[in-house]
Amino acid sequence: MKRLKNLTAAVLLSFTALAATAPAISEIALKNIDGKDTTLKAYKGKIVLLVNVASKCGLTPQYKALEATYQKYKDQGFVIVGVPCNDFNGQEPGTADEIKTFCSTKYNVSFPLMAKVHVKGTEQHPLYAALTGKGAKFPGDIEWNFGKFLIGRNGEVLNRFSPKTTPDDPSITAAIETALNSK
Repeated sequence: MKRLKNLTAAVLLSFTALAATAPAISEIALKNIDGKDTTLKAYKGKIVLLVNVASKCGLTPQYKALEATYQKYKDQGFVIVGVPCNDFNGQEPGTADEIKTFCSTKYNVSFPLMAKVHVKGTEQHPLYAALTGKGAKFPGDIEWNFGKFLIGRNGEVLNRFSPKTTPDDPSITAAIETALNSK
């Protein structure tokens, strides 16, 4: 019995140490759409709406509302970060240049875009593993393109919105405004 208690204590200590050493989501390495190394720390002090995007999806027209939302709040410390992904029926097959061209010419996207990543599966990017894993504030697989995470100034995940919840939905607008108004 004593050995079991010692083993349990050792396992708990290991998990605590692992949790303590797991990088904050703002520290997880990413590449921007141009292939340059970055992290979400580049947006420290801002409210971030992180969105997995795709250019050949029924939800792709959300780019228009994403850009409008970005324009509405960007001067107040808000940024949208688009993360292309091809995990859902191959709806983002393009290269980085093709994605950039599509976004800028079709939807006048001016918010930052990252390099294409996997948001689910065995090749899931560490950022999405942290956002959706068992220890996450809002665990569970990404359902489809245009899933959204609202991240506070301190890097804490504040909310998660389904792909079908449009960026101009009152629930997202209210969450953004609440985050922007909190210090």
